[in-house]
Amino acid sequence: MITYEYPFNERVRALLRLEDLFEKAAYFVKQQGQREHHVMLLSLFEILEVAGRADLKMDLIQELERQRQSLLAFRNNPEISEEALSAALYEIEQSSAALLAMTGKIGQYLRENEWLMSIKSRAVIPGGVCEFDLPSYHYWLHQDVAVRQKTMREWLQPLLPLRDGLTIVLRLLRASGAGEHQLARGGSFQLMLSGGTSQMVRVSLEKQLPFVPEISANKYALNIRFVRQDTGSRQRQPDTAPDIPFDIVFCNL
Repeated sequence: MITYEYPFNERVRALLRLEDLFEKAAYFVKQQGQREHHVMLLSLFEILEVAGRADLKMDLIQELERQRQSLLAFRNNPEISEEALSAALYEIEQSSAALLAMTGKIGQYLRENEWLMSIKSRAVIPGGVCEFDLPSYHYWLHQDVAVRQKTMREWLQPLLPLRDGLTIVLRLLRASGAGEHQLARGGSFQLMLSGGTSQMVRVSLEKQLPFVPEISANKYALNIRFVRQDTGSRQRQPDTAPDIPFDIVFCNL
């Protein structure tokens, strides 16, 4: 199954983008090649841009606190594992404390690094980080792998409370809905939402189906149009599109 997630608001959109960027940064920092470490820096710069929202940290703290209060209501419930509940509460409390300990604007220490910002400004130019443009960066890329990895982890480490907080929130969000099996007749599916409060929809379909869902939605209606995907090039949906089975989950905290 391939799952496609569509956020209904800007906050969830930012969290999904950051999740993807943190996963890339964590992967590439473990690699040893110069090109892989360059991609890690690009991911770090993108994290800096997306996390620049002034209210992102407080949004996470407030959501974690709301979830903590919800979990506290299950104390002494015989149907709930006290061990699992305590572990979940501990994780949320630790994450909230780490976020509260983050002072100032997110990533300000990176913005104050003139060397990194010089790389960031050149990276948006096609071919702008060639050795003749940034000889100091060329020198850094030729340092020992362990030296580069240590430096990159130091740059990434102060941002990890943000990653840990959004990981918890997105995990709870994805687990909040129940899946339904649906059929897109002729490749199209429409559903009235009656002003519901869903924050994200997840659409899953079998890998062997050569279709990609194009999703548009607001709080009143959801529209999904399945477009055939062949050899990486987008093609118009034929008039005789088949009925396409898929699973759908509405998520809301």
